[in-house]
Amino acid sequence: MKCVLSDLQTKHYPESFLVNGIKQENPEKPDRIDVLLRGAQQADLEVVSPPDYGIEAIAKIHTPEYLEFLQNAYSRWQRIPDAAPEITPNIHPTNRDGVYPASVVAQAGYHMSDASAPITAETWESAKLSAWSAIYASDLVIEDDEISYALCRPPGHHAGADIAGGFCYLNNSAIAAQNLLKKFGSVAILDVDLHHGNGTQSIFYHRNDVFTVSLHADPIRFYPFFWGHSSERGEGAGLGYNLNLPLPRGTSDEGFLKTLDKALDRITSFGPEALVIALGLDAYEGDPFAGLGVTTKGYELIGKTISERLNCPTVIVQEGGYLCDALGKNLTSFLTGIQ
Repeated sequence: MKCVLSDLQTKHYPESFLVNGIKQENPEKPDRIDVLLRGAQQADLEVVSPPDYGIEAIAKIHTPEYLEFLQNAYSRWQRIPDAAPEITPNIHPTNRDGVYPASVVAQAGYHMSDASAPITAETWESAKLSAWSAIYASDLVIEDDEISYALCRPPGHHAGADIAGGFCYLNNSAIAAQNLLKKFGSVAILDVDLHHGNGTQSIFYHRNDVFTVSLHADPIRFYPFFWGHSSERGEGAGLGYNLNLPLPRGTSDEGFLKTLDKALDRITSFGPEALVIALGLDAYEGDPFAGLGVTTKGYELIGKTISERLNCPTVIVQEGGYLCDALGKNLTSFLTGIQ
């Protein structure tokens, strides 16, 4: 298995974010790449860099307005007298179907769902390279690798077609899934991150060629709060093609694996020709976000269960998982289980 990564994905780093009304140190640190890379190498993955893919594959998921905003927002922001060093929205529209604002301040509120995805001078470049890593990993599978791993950072599953949030700017898992459709007739996305992949859900919510499944901490009292409930099943052509499996806070290996079996049953019924795994390692019992209780051994069992139940070409896309003593070991464990 190959691990796809660009070293320049480390350049982006907003140093703070707003949570519970308090400005705190941002846990989505560049050091995550070093730890995860060592975890991938411990699982004997070969590390490769992505080529320049331009914007085409990204633009199949994200709107032109949004991509123009991401590319130019920081330079525009700097023209504001006494502007903050990072772009954080301070106003949001109550609806998003009216006039598109000209002000970068208003566009920030339009295109950023919360205050946990600030934009810096390096954000666009790192996010673009992160997406290229996902594209290359999916191209490897298109070219007949059975499985590949994209070490994406910043992550992506909270990013919608035209909106950032939750440390995410470009939806790497969605971009990989769309790219796989060049060869495969249907794709499933299995999201095992601690948090619901609300951006991924919104992108495919009206479609039936990509089946989205998410296991996550119950959002009734947990980010992203407004999405990820079991009643959300898709709409229009996508009705029945979205499955949310919220888990009680603190759910450990046994409960997670039992719910994973339900997810895999439904994916099997969909019959995908290819699979994207949105791999969050923040469901770990010692992760700083402290939402679920999966162990390091549990990640091996999760990988093994997926491998045994779903026999199809697979792209693994890194989502969450934050700095703690076991972060790299958890990745090694999962990759060992799924190989």
